[in-house]
Amino acid sequence: MFDGFTLDRVDLTEVTLRVRHGGSGPPVLLVHGHPRTHMTWHRVAPLLAADYTLVCPDLRGYGQSSKPATTPDHSSYSKRSMANDCLELMRALGHDTFHVVGHDRGGYVATRLALDHPHAVTHLTALDVVPIGAALARCDANFATRWWHWFFRAQPSPEPETVIGSNLSLWYQEGPEQLGQESWEDLQESLSDPERIHAMCEDYRAGLGVDRQHDDADMEAGHRVKCPTLVLWGTRDDLPVLYDDITGVWQEWVEPEVVGRGVDSGHHIAEDAPERLSRELRAAWREVSG
Repeated sequence: MFDGFTLDRVDLTEVTLRVRHGGSGPPVLLVHGHPRTHMTWHRVAPLLAADYTLVCPDLRGYGQSSKPATTPDHSSYSKRSMANDCLELMRALGHDTFHVVGHDRGGYVATRLALDHPHAVTHLTALDVVPIGAALARCDANFATRWWHWFFRAQPSPEPETVIGSNLSLWYQEGPEQLGQESWEDLQESLSDPERIHAMCEDYRAGLGVDRQHDDADMEAGHRVKCPTLVLWGTRDDLPVLYDDITGVWQEWVEPEVVGRGVDSGHHIAEDAPERLSRELRAAWREVSG
């Protein structure tokens, strides 16, 4: 996996991130979601490497990156903190401007990066998410039933960590057939660490608190994503059931016209439909570059 890529650990101001990077051309930051590591991109990155430089980190608290100490407001796992890590990482690797692609929780990080650092992000792609503020503003019984895990993982420690850790195979059922053997083994190693489970729950605690506060403040102040934005979602996942107009939800958060469409995939688009995702990204980036 990731033939020709380099695996590094990069020391930043607050954390050390494990990162896989390689390829040649304009830089692209690929940000994974829960509970994955950077290995989730192993089928997509090689398809893009001939024309783009791919940077694939483990977010703080995930994979083999640092696990910062928790704080009462959970801000050490806020999407703003994670986005700042990503910006610092890209600068450390010599990239001042870049495309960013985020899936699941990584989609929230990518969106926060585009909102907080518009000078750095030239194109945003969000995979199978809507902004946290949008999701919680529209939360109803259907959302709470389908995505109850948001509220469970955000309960005070140690209850969620204890329940999850007692039966990992129940919570994380995908096997090597879907993830690939090496990617699956990497994920199992990550999930075997109780401190890692705690860090991932902190991600969700931040999501219902400080992350929503940041999103709500941006919405009230009129701050919007300024770069071209592509939104893709799996047609075999929950998003089309939860929202009648996914593109319309995103348009409230983005200044230019959002391009959005469904992909014949489950939630993990990079693993289920890598060729289609690669084509969509190339087409979007060609349009940006003219």
